[in-house]
Amino acid sequence: MARSKRVLIFALGLLTLGASGTAWSENAPAGDAVNGKHVYMAVGCFTCHGRAGQGGAFNYPAPALAHTQMPLAAFKIYLRAGPNDMPTYAESVLSDKDVTDIHAFLQSLPGRRPTKDFPLLNQ
Repeated sequence: MARSKRVLIFALGLLTLGASGTAWSENAPAGDAVNGKHVYMAVGCFTCHGRAGQGGAFNYPAPALAHTQMPLAAFKIYLRAGPNDMPTYAESVLSDKDVTDIHAFLQSLPGRRPTKDFPLLNQ
């Protein structure tokens, strides 16, 4: 599938899911954070997003994923579409259960601390 077509499908998917509002989190299946960490490391997510989901850089800045606010349904679309230089993860490579587990792992991580918590940055 052409890259532009995947991006279009990704954008349309997010728009469609946006219409469902808070139903995402209410209907999301519970994942296994321990398995999610294993899969996150095994498929190489850490190479761009860091071992603790803190974000980083490869060919461009990779976003922080720790304690992501992205609902599971949108997260799955994001992984399947692979925007920018991110690889696409088809269901044959990364099952829906694995995606759910990765999402649970990322949700279990502490998010970024506010700048005020770092004295050196507040001088």
